[in-house]
Amino acid sequence: MTADGTIQERLAHIRERIRIAAVSSGRSPEAIRLVAVSKTKSVATVERGIAAGITDLGENYIQEARRKIPDLSACNVTWHFIGHLQTNKAKYAVGLFDLIHTVDSMKLARELNKQAAARGIVQKVLIQVNIGEETTKSGVFAEQAVELARAVSPLEHLSLRGLMTLPPVFDAPEQARPFFSAVRELAREIETRRLSNVRMAELSMGMTGDFEAAIAEGATIVRIGTAIFGERQ
Repeated sequence: MTADGTIQERLAHIRERIRIAAVSSGRSPEAIRLVAVSKTKSVATVERGIAAGITDLGENYIQEARRKIPDLSACNVTWHFIGHLQTNKAKYAVGLFDLIHTVDSMKLARELNKQAAARGIVQKVLIQVNIGEETTKSGVFAEQAVELARAVSPLEHLSLRGLMTLPPVFDAPEQARPFFSAVRELAREIETRRLSNVRMAELSMGMTGDFEAAIAEGATIVRIGTAIFGERQ
């Protein structure tokens, strides 16, 4: 497995931008995890990314991931599910992914908990917040997130680790900052409730077009696809 020069160069460029954004915000670059979004990319392409130094990979589609991840089982990487997850696909996501970013209902949470219990594991999850209240996006509205966190808390086979969001798309990334800030404050509010099995350690927010603004507002995970792997196939 050899690194692709273009992927290696792009990855280095993104990591440098992350470093600059973190330092500019008074944060440690090590506090931000880069998830390389590998949806639609071939196993060979992903292998080249891993050889270039990628350690976290994000997939959007369960069927694609079920084909791809076993072929990469020998690679020491962490897998993130970042797409919309239907309840009837929960059984496939549990255990396949280290972190599921997109819990958006109690129905889904219960099914994930049931499947994790059957496997004897604790599945790490994030709540997806539809911070812009957009009808085209999944996620709970901000006012529902606290109640969902409270309801997830007793589920022994889930570990709620934080929040994920996709803000509205703007031509100027700085315009997304109030939305990222609102999610950060929402996480703080949930943290003050001191719910068992709930820890707001992760803020998954920021993609290729706006990740620097997200870092400035506290993102711990940024999800970058095209800027590393190129345009989608």
